[in-house]
Amino acid sequence: MAEVARVSATEAALALISRLQQKHGPVMFHQSGGCCDGSTPMCFPRGEFLVGDQDVLLGDIGGQPFYIGGAQFEYWRHTHLIIDVVPGRGGMFSLEGPEGVRFLTRSRLYTDDESRQLELQPLQIGPAATTVTTATAL
Repeated sequence: MAEVARVSATEAALALISRLQQKHGPVMFHQSGGCCDGSTPMCFPRGEFLVGDQDVLLGDIGGQPFYIGGAQFEYWRHTHLIIDVVPGRGGMFSLEGPEGVRFLTRSRLYTDDESRQLELQPLQIGPAATTVTTATAL
């Protein structure tokens, strides 16, 4: 049985990720909670954002890692995140800002079957990517 993805991206987001990689090299994403720039997925040159001890690696989009803050993961753990692109200004530190578009997180609830499968899939937490099961996470 295939692993259930925790994060995916629309075709528009994948195209933007590709353009950003051509300009900036490898990138990474971080979704945190909070207000202002913290509530939107942020795109950084890989290595310029320090992954925290509680950050969870959800997976990758366009071949680039996507992390979420531990507290935010607890809040959204039952939803599949879908990264999209919309017109407008994003976070002032996010790489897509000059492009006139911004990344946006959409979501859907997991099915019961997906939720059961996710309970068995390991999570990678922190910069050293410590692996734990969902049941023991955070």
